[in-house]
Amino acid sequence: MIYNVQIKVMPLKDLLDPQGKAVLGGLKNLGINTVSDVRVGKHITLEINAASEAEAKTIAEEASKKLLANPVMEFFEIEMVN
Repeated sequence: MIYNVQIKVMPLKDLLDPQGKAVLGGLKNLGINTVSDVRVGKHITLEINAASEAEAKTIAEEASKKLLANPVMEFFEIEMVN
């Protein structure tokens, strides 16, 4: 069966996010001054062929730990979607 999995990868909250700071500066330059912080991450969608939803989630977790996220600087969240 095919399962759709969405993975959100974001920088750890304690680390500086240079890309987020650049976006925040751009927003300020555009006169959008009500935004106080920006964090920029990645949104990854996988289609996984697996026997069960649990197996698909395990595969997504393995992919995230081994390739999609750097655990030193990022965390990830997995969502199963229909």
